[in-house]
Amino acid sequence: MARNVKNRVLFHSRRLSIYLVHYSEGHQIAPHLDMVSEGRLYKLNVVLVKPRAGGEFLCERSILNVLGRVIVFRPDLYRHEVSRIRSGNRWLLSFALTHYR
Repeated sequence: MARNVKNRVLFHSRRLSIYLVHYSEGHQIAPHLDMVSEGRLYKLNVVLVKPRAGGEFLCERSILNVLGRVIVFRPDLYRHEVSRIRSGNRWLLSFALTHYR
């Protein structure tokens, strides 16, 4: 299923990473946590293109969710997933911020 995802790194540093991600029809992301070796991980996901069917983001708890398009959450604390894309594509701009104590 990896062939259905194209992940382009736009920027990467110790604290901030920015990705442009394309998910093709048929792809899904199983429930998971994003592990970090230290600090707290925050993500801001902006859905640029929603698929025609499926591809819904589900999270145990989000900090902010605006119409399923702009989502801020803690991927290191709360399980999250994306349902199978039944029709169309999903384009995502993802900002990952690691906060060190």
